[in-house]
Amino acid sequence: MSDTDRIAGIFAAVGVDAQLHAVDVDRGTELSVRADEPVVLASIFKILLVLEFARQAAAGQLDPTERVVVRAEDRLGGWGTSGCADDAELSLRDLAYFAMAFTDNTAADLLLRRVGPDVLPLLTAELGLTTTRITGGPRELLESMYADVGAAGDDEFVAIFPTLDADRVRAMRVFDPDKTTSSTPREVTRLLELIWRDEAGPPAATAMVRALMGRQIFWTRIASGFPPGVRVSAKTGTLPGLHMEAGVVEYPDGGRYALAIFARAHQLDFRRIDVDLAMGEAARTAVEALRAS
Repeated sequence: MSDTDRIAGIFAAVGVDAQLHAVDVDRGTELSVRADEPVVLASIFKILLVLEFARQAAAGQLDPTERVVVRAEDRLGGWGTSGCADDAELSLRDLAYFAMAFTDNTAADLLLRRVGPDVLPLLTAELGLTTTRITGGPRELLESMYADVGAAGDDEFVAIFPTLDADRVRAMRVFDPDKTTSSTPREVTRLLELIWRDEAGPPAATAMVRALMGRQIFWTRIASGFPPGVRVSAKTGTLPGLHMEAGVVEYPDGGRYALAIFARAHQLDFRRIDVDLAMGEAARTAVEALRAS
């Protein structure tokens, strides 16, 4: 059985369709499962956002210690500062930390306002990511979801969403790569390669991105497939029925492997630990194949 067949079997066992790209950062050998088909990025877009912040900080275009107040009207739901009962004051670099480590949508939205929402498409063009498209940040994503179901705000959306069937949910723009922020698994690993080789900006900037990705609190996806001593730096993305993660696996012997995995479940449940763990198993299978080659 081929490596790609083994990976397909891992995902079939938990009832998902998946796309994967894995590449040796230093040698260029790769393993691909539908890696050139478009995918929605969801929160994986935060890698680009934090990279742009880090580049501007390294260039002296902004002060990473600049203070920002996160107010009630800024909160977008999800993890991190959205759970605060009161206004919270953070530095720009702490917004970057919350956006990356906790996938904090509010922190990402405020950081995007500061670096400039029109800058990210310029960054993707500079890096040669020709199929990657940015349509906005977390606020725009949520607003499109509200509009697609006819909700005026959070409370209406929370009431309406559970009543929708799977077809209605999947018809929302956030699930269509042609209508939302999107890329391909191959371009996502290309971005990671550029960051890990210090080719995506000044070394101080790329080092900051690597360090922040190494502090992500979620471990059940790619990281679950690897033993202690193997460093995994990653960023998750999640929508109903979609489980995704991009990251770099680093072995003690110096081997570095970029991975992008996008899994689409047949059901719309958010909490599918079996899918997450399958992503880890598939990641390990792909990396072991690259190391064996």
